[in-house]
Amino acid sequence: MAKRALITGVTGQDGLYLSELLLSKGYEVYGLVRGQNNPKLPLLARDVPGVKVLTGDLMDLSSLIRALNIAQPDEFYNLGAISFVAYSWENADLTAEVTGKGVLNALEAVRLYCGDDMTKVRFYQASSSEMYGKVQAVPQKEDTLLWPRSPYGVAKVFGHYMTINYRESYGMHASSGILFNHESPRRGPEFVTRKVTQAVARISLGLQEELVLGNLDARRDWGFAGDYVEAMWRMLQQDEADDYVVATGETHAISELLDVAFAHVGITDWAPLVRQDPAFMRPAEVDLLIGDPTKAKTQLGWELKVGFTELVQMMVDSDLAEQKALSGK
Repeated sequence: MAKRALITGVTGQDGLYLSELLLSKGYEVYGLVRGQNNPKLPLLARDVPGVKVLTGDLMDLSSLIRALNIAQPDEFYNLGAISFVAYSWENADLTAEVTGKGVLNALEAVRLYCGDDMTKVRFYQASSSEMYGKVQAVPQKEDTLLWPRSPYGVAKVFGHYMTINYRESYGMHASSGILFNHESPRRGPEFVTRKVTQAVARISLGLQEELVLGNLDARRDWGFAGDYVEAMWRMLQQDEADDYVVATGETHAISELLDVAFAHVGITDWAPLVRQDPAFMRPAEVDLLIGDPTKAKTQLGWELKVGFTELVQMMVDSDLAEQKALSGK
């Protein structure tokens, strides 16, 4: 019989790539969405039509149990969260509820659904490199001290430790992937990588005059989301649950992202086109994130396929095609 999977956050970047991966492996895939009027549902239907949509809410335990009873999954991937870090300062309470307590609800729903057989469902929690925040070691590993610097990061720490707690308390096969920044053409335009590639495309086509950003010196470990969802899947194929850093092991500044993106459209001097605005500075900045993926590579057999330059160029090309179609240029 085909394996079955239930994914929260299925309409997001990771949910779309993970759905495609699981469907390619013969899974029956169920995606949980919050209400039938979800604006991203048409995107899901267009890009990954094989997903069976269920309605539910991470804030509603009964809806999660109902979804589990319908999907009867072998694997539960909890990708649902309020994931835009900058927004978490504007609405810290909602971020804590969804990104933090939502994990507890998902774990509790799985526990209640499994009953006496905790091996019935394997659970994946999407943890985040933002948990490291004010980094205490370089590079960051699975046992590096967590020091979050945003309400989002704090909420992710809660969910991360709750996943460990359920694993240790109930014997649940519950793993966390500590994913460093992972991007793609499917990334939302509010994220800095997509904001840059979309603006570069528009500037090159004469549709936009400047790009406004915050801190150009912040450094991140950027990889391709399509590679990272394979690591998620590999975690749930292991005999024992565990936590893994998923990263490239390389770090790049925002300014380097600008170098690659603008060069791809033939602009070598981007300084006159980029303006810094204090409004885009974080209240508490995370200056340097770089992960050590050794454990994921050795224990999971996971490998990167897309490098930084190729990723940025892929995103610029996608945005060029989209802006040309929208503008008729």
